[in-house]
Amino acid sequence: MRRVVASNKLFTAALVAAILIRLCAELGYRWWAYFNDSFSYISAAVTGTLDPVRVSGYSLFLRALLPLHSFAAVTVLQHLMGLAVGILCYALARRRFATPAWIAAVLTFPVLFDGFEIQLEHLILSDTLFLLLVVLAVVVLLWTPRPGWIRCALAGLLLGASAMVRSTGLPLIAVFAVYLIIIWFPRLRDGRGWLRAVASVAACGVAFALPAAGYEAMYKQQHGKFAMNSSTGVFLYSRVMTFADCSRMTLSPELLSLCTTVPPARRPISQAYIWTAVTPLDRFPPTKWDALPNSLAERFAIKAIEAQPLDYARAVLDDTWRAFAWPRSVFPNAATYDEYLFGYHSLDVPDSLTHGYRSAAAAYVRGDPLTRVVDPFAKVMRAYQRYVWLPGTVYGLILVAGLAALGWRWRRGGRDALLPWATSLALIVIPAATAEFDYRYVTTAVPFACLGLAIALGRAQSVQVPGAQGPDDDEGPAGGIAADAVADRAEAAGPDSAADAPGSVSPGSVSPGAISPGRASGEAGGPPGLPRRVPGSGLSGGKANASHHHRDLTADAT
Repeated sequence: MRRVVASNKLFTAALVAAILIRLCAELGYRWWAYFNDSFSYISAAVTGTLDPVRVSGYSLFLRALLPLHSFAAVTVLQHLMGLAVGILCYALARRRFATPAWIAAVLTFPVLFDGFEIQLEHLILSDTLFLLLVVLAVVVLLWTPRPGWIRCALAGLLLGASAMVRSTGLPLIAVFAVYLIIIWFPRLRDGRGWLRAVASVAACGVAFALPAAGYEAMYKQQHGKFAMNSSTGVFLYSRVMTFADCSRMTLSPELLSLCTTVPPARRPISQAYIWTAVTPLDRFPPTKWDALPNSLAERFAIKAIEAQPLDYARAVLDDTWRAFAWPRSVFPNAATYDEYLFGYHSLDVPDSLTHGYRSAAAAYVRGDPLTRVVDPFAKVMRAYQRYVWLPGTVYGLILVAGLAALGWRWRRGGRDALLPWATSLALIVIPAATAEFDYRYVTTAVPFACLGLAIALGRAQSVQVPGAQGPDDDEGPAGGIAADAVADRAEAAGPDSAADAPGSVSPGSVSPGAISPGRASGEAGGPPGLPRRVPGSGLSGGKANASHHHRDLTADAT
């Protein structure tokens, strides 16, 4: 342990500081905080009923902790998850890619120290669990140069579980599949290479589908159909209603009822077409979340996108671009935005009689569900969040730097950096394409961009010499993955560099008879003088505040 700490002093110091900040958050806001979505998650957890509006994987997580009757256990676990994300990213960058310790450590600072990240961990909200599951999937897949089907299946299972926590995880399977195809592509000419490629992609896809199949079976039992929710069409409808022009679409009579006469320039933001009275979806009884309005909304949205593809692309681009603004603007409205801040008082808990308690939150804790705001710790956290956060412009620069680095070092870590980099980009584009931008989606996307840059800036991939199978490879015959890794390095360095590589054996440097007949150099059981693993892998020694602070936020009178 001392050796590990001594060789990773900067990260160790950062980790200790991050723990202390989270302890301050727990003491200042005892022992949890709410967002407006929190209450639907809690209700589903207490009643055991899957929510038709959003996937309820997080509610199942809350239900697993229900016997403790405390949200303190939830937020403590979520803070530990945030710390675990930093540790996993650092360990992967150092062990597999030999990223310099200071670079690997600095690129974990956003997840360890960002005030909005810490506040997100303290909310009864799905994002932190989702973040950990996707990071685990990425780390499992990148831990070896070419993962075998077992690792791919585990990564797919983790990614499938993340999609049950937040539906944004569903399209990420395409990112993972493309990555697997890319890393196996150089070996497709080999008769066994394409079989391994197919097995890896298939294992990942099948394992990814397992959580979804189980969840949809539960949903059918409760709601009568195989589905994950009854809101996909409603959210996509809200996306297109900022530009949809019914005069440019061919619509059936039932779809015409979803039109509005308000010109696009005067329409409200997307969310208004879900949660406010302006939405035509409220014309359908009993609720917009039933099968019929959801189906009609989806059909309408698809026709709008087909008729106005450029307008749709512009709407997606505009929402995506919000992620890169330097100051945080108040969006979508002041009330919602303030819920992302360490505030002066607890968010009100809506009444919903549950199991004899006034609300589902009260039923969960079997008592008072309100957050207790305690100074001076709360005051420290408010000041901390005011000044310590990652501006969107810096996040954008990290993405640009990561893209440049992975292109420059494509064969020396850059190819692997594509997976977290593309995951980060997808996590901000997917919500903009299917619903609307939200700042918390950016917070969960940042660690992947940082990890991608750290991987691309690594000194080298962890490499084995041909014929020596490492303990982390689950590929089968020795020499498969190791030989591929060396081949990639040799191809990147050029034909004249092989003799200069550490651990290489040049012709004539081994006397005749040093290698026994029928045994290749470096093969398991070969001469002890020939290295089996190349040395060097593994761990070794605008405005300073956000726009919401432009307004005076005074303590509420008690």
